Amino acid sequence: MNFVFISPHFPSHFWRFCAALNEKGIKVLGIADVPHDQLLPELQAALSDYYQVHSLEDGDAVLKAIGWFIHRHGRIDWIESNNEYWLTQDAWLRTMFNVTTGPQLVVMDSYKRKSAMKAVYKKAGIMSAPAIIATTLDDALGFIKKVGYPLVAKPDTGVGANDTYQINDEAQLRAFFHKQPLRPYLLEQFVNGEICSYDALIGSQGQPLYETGNITRVSVMDVVNEKIESIYMIVPQLAKDLEALGRRTVDAFQVKSRLVHFEFFRLKEDQEGLGKKGDLLGLEVNMRPSGGFTPDMINYAGSVDIHRLFAEMVSQDRVHLVENRKKYFCVFVGLQDVRAYAHSHQDLIADWGHRIVHHDRMPEALSGAMGNQIYLAQCLSRDEVDAFVAYACERQP
Repeated sequence: MNFVFISPHFPSHFWRFCAALNEKGIKVLGIADVPHDQLLPELQAALSDYYQVHSLEDGDAVLKAIGWFIHRHGRIDWIESNNEYWLTQDAWLRTMFNVTTGPQLVVMDSYKRKSAMKAVYKKAGIMSAPAIIATTLDDALGFIKKVGYPLVAKPDTGVGANDTYQINDEAQLRAFFHKQPLRPYLLEQFVNGEICSYDALIGSQGQPLYETGNITRVSVMDVVNEKIESIYMIVPQLAKDLEALGRRTVDAFQVKSRLVHFEFFRLKEDQEGLGKKGDLLGLEVNMRPSGGFTPDMINYAGSVDIHRLFAEMVSQDRVHLVENRKKYFCVFVGLQDVRAYAHSHQDLIADWGHRIVHHDRMPEALSGAMGNQIYLAQCLSRDEVDAFVAYACERQP
């Protein structure tokens, strides 16, 4: 089996996908824009062949690279990056080379555009917040008459909470239109909800092979805009209603043979037109693994290796899970350099080192949404999670 892995060097932990595939006897053929000798040694060892392009943005160059692999190794069975940024290009390459193990170009609209996602939700009977594409101020004012303030403005195509913000009154709405955004924006009714996710590995028939999920204590929009701590956790057991809605979403989007990260709102209170406290609403779908350190957190929470499970899905369309394995809460805390905290890094290691499984400094490019100094803690209970978060985030008086 020949697996073309696009951009296997970024994010850096993606070498683990390549290593797991290689261990299953799959030829991993890498395409990236850096010299081979600059790849991590672990990645070099996992690749059966490698082609450097001057830029991964140059689709023709990547097309040529795959043609070169076909000449050397024969038919390509998979083309994948597991990366949101290359999702559309991956689909284009599969379409060009008739590789049917992943989504084709025709479905990318519903995979990438938030407004198109809402159309799929509606067809499947999945509730989501009302929204319009921000075209004119008059249209927006008409929308306000129906849903009221606040609104959330977000790019129709975008990742995370970059360029996403809350609009609380008409003055802010007029200021938004005065800026004349260069790309399509979605104006969405504000939802007072806790964000939770359905993270799953899906097989070739749309069957869930492994399911987990997270609860986000603080919205990414607030982390980015207010510079507060980033806090979320992988839970040991997925809520049954979230599991059921995640599976419905898999069916609605006809997902096959991939890792996914679906986000939902769980209402914190009754909200007119949206539902009752505790109800779930579709937020957005991400047709790739959850980002950042979340794959590591999935491993710590479930006592699994998600990279190995992915390789088993590719090679066998099934996974092997150890029965009665231990499960944990794994919590992420990202602290901000602009805040003064009551406890130092040394205090955290001294008092919580028995639970902290990883700590690191985030690169500047990622710190906006995740914080500057991050900690992952493997906890036995929700109470222990709360105690760790309270200690880590306590600020100086």
